[in-house]
Amino acid sequence: MADAPRARKLAERIQQIVARMLDTRIKDPRLGFVTVTDVRVTGDLQNATIFYTVLGDEEARSSSAAALASAKGIIRSEVGKQTGVRLTPTIEFVLDAVPETAANLEEALRAAAERDAEVAQLAARATYAGDADPYRRPAEEDDQDPADDDARP
Repeated sequence: MADAPRARKLAERIQQIVARMLDTRIKDPRLGFVTVTDVRVTGDLQNATIFYTVLGDEEARSSSAAALASAKGIIRSEVGKQTGVRLTPTIEFVLDAVPETAANLEEALRAAAERDAEVAQLAARATYAGDADPYRRPAEEDDQDPADDDARP
């Protein structure tokens, strides 16, 4: 069983190898502008999941996924040669959802900022429904006559 630092080190090395191969050796015309964002290797070093993003529309994503699936064997054999591990990990390509998630978060933050600006405008024009100071204050001692307090039974 491998320790976690060794798995991280192997994941970093696989990321470098795959990125270089996609740039130089894989000449599939279906392959779009692909960026390898992350690689995760299981603790036993048997499986590697490669996360990637594709610049472009849905058609570019699907064609790039097909190109990566067809090049999986070449990429795995090169990973085995360059890493030198006893058993070459199986490779799985997964489309990374980070760009879509980031776009959704930016949209949500923009909408929240607009609502905050509307609330600030409404607050600037707001007036009090009653008095400006709704709390009761104790009566001033000047208003009461101390002789009146003594006359009460």
